[in-house]
Amino acid sequence: MTPDPITRSPLGAAVTVEELETDPHPALARLRATEPVSWVPALGGWLVTRHDLALRVMRDAAAYTVDDPRFSTARVIGPSMLSLDGRAHGRHRDAFSRPFRPAATRERFTAFVHDEVDRLVAALRPAGHAELRGEFAGPLAVAVVAEALALRDVDPGTVRSWYEAFVTAISDITAGRPGEAGGAYDRLRAAIADPAPGSPLTEAAAGAEGLTDDEVTANAAVLMFGGIDTTEGMIVNAVRHLLIHPGELALVREDPGLLDAAIEESLRLEPSASVVDRYATADAELGGASIRAGDLVRVSLAGACRDPGVFPDPDRYDVRRANAADHLAFAHGPHFCFGAHLARLEARTALRALLDRLPGLRLEPGRPHDPRGLVFRKPEALRVRWDAFTL
Repeated sequence: MTPDPITRSPLGAAVTVEELETDPHPALARLRATEPVSWVPALGGWLVTRHDLALRVMRDAAAYTVDDPRFSTARVIGPSMLSLDGRAHGRHRDAFSRPFRPAATRERFTAFVHDEVDRLVAALRPAGHAELRGEFAGPLAVAVVAEALALRDVDPGTVRSWYEAFVTAISDITAGRPGEAGGAYDRLRAAIADPAPGSPLTEAAAGAEGLTDDEVTANAAVLMFGGIDTTEGMIVNAVRHLLIHPGELALVREDPGLLDAAIEESLRLEPSASVVDRYATADAELGGASIRAGDLVRVSLAGACRDPGVFPDPDRYDVRRANAADHLAFAHGPHFCFGAHLARLEARTALRALLDRLPGLRLEPGRPHDPRGLVFRKPEALRVRWDAFTL
């Protein structure tokens, strides 16, 4: 029986999808303080907002699984590493994760990322203004994912349209709306039908534990919307945080060694993927809540990353925060994002180039730039200016 939201989670009962899509942090703070595991009717499940409880859920795949027919990603693209647990999860994940280990990432992608960033910044510099999400962060993320999946013959605009279809469908399902990716899955499947030698797709399809064509396609879609949407958000959120905090930006300019810390602190303050879903496999007690087998348990990464019990003064952007890297922006446990090393490489290279080569970089006055999104959070646009006449 579903818990009575009024008597068991009165604060959760008042939370709306609209406030979670626009500015979720005040609501998440209220829940975390008194209902850290709260039944939120607007989401159709429990919402976990405390750091230690979020870790407990994400680490325990036996008690809180992704392997459920209601899981949003599986409903859009079919079974994949993101929607399976145990041995099946390893079968899907291992072949794809090997090329993204730290040493392999540095060897394979460092030069490519630097070249793409140089090309994009060089194209932007003369104008003195740009919309960084659409003209820089998005194209960079698309190019890197296309390189990773050996989609070199596919137009970047086409790749972008595929991932947007996947992300929109997943976000709609999470919000309780119908979600459908249209023909994006079929077009992706056709594009990767004959992967280049040495690509992750070729490795995934090989060997006794090899994946079927549909399974390879589903996992390629996971890499696509994960590697594009979250990395794009990671970059624009980090730029925004620095530009709206001039004191912190000055610290980074004075000490470039703080750039990595600035990126980690931005990830903590506004994870570009703000929530992950799990399903209870048995009745359980969690944070004072009585969860029933089959209940949806949503982990708010955004809520956990501002837990004052872990991060003092959690709403402050502080590039010198000692434990910023304890954030959960890349999730945790068996489903930790194996693309984290590549995403950090992209963000570090992108921000360094923007700060070094666009003097006087600043937000364009009067333009909205607050992040939005229920699942994937970033500004709809990030319009900036710089002093082009000094170049």
